[in-house]
Amino acid sequence: MSVENFFSKEEKKQITDAIAEAEKNTSGEIRLHAEGQCKLDVLDRAAYIFEKLNMHKTEQRNGVLFYLAVHDRKFAIIGDAGINKLVPTDFWDVIKETMLTYFKEGKFTEGLTKGILMAGEQLKANFPYQKEDENELSNEISFDKNL
Repeated sequence: MSVENFFSKEEKKQITDAIAEAEKNTSGEIRLHAEGQCKLDVLDRAAYIFEKLNMHKTEQRNGVLFYLAVHDRKFAIIGDAGINKLVPTDFWDVIKETMLTYFKEGKFTEGLTKGILMAGEQLKANFPYQKEDENELSNEISFDKNL
């Protein structure tokens, strides 16, 4: 199965709607990148994708990447320097554990949606929306063939 077909059209919309909802009250930026396999350490690969998607170029360094290797059943969450210095040290682990609960039941869309909204709450607390804020990065899911 193609990675782009891992999520149905409705599931993709649910995920991008969650990203839009999470970003509504913050200047932070959230992306989801999905690919089939991850032959490297999952955090190394996620960091590489983070850079490829120019997530490190947001004004306040407050981007968050959800990375998913669907066939290898690996995932990671990477936050940029701006948010990492403000959240508790176990923050990303708490989100990962919450998502993993859903993933173990095969509920990938629900797990991603929950994790994205949790990240959005933390972004909102630390980087509240300002009227001059603009959406710096696409809310669309990126896939391995796009890079």
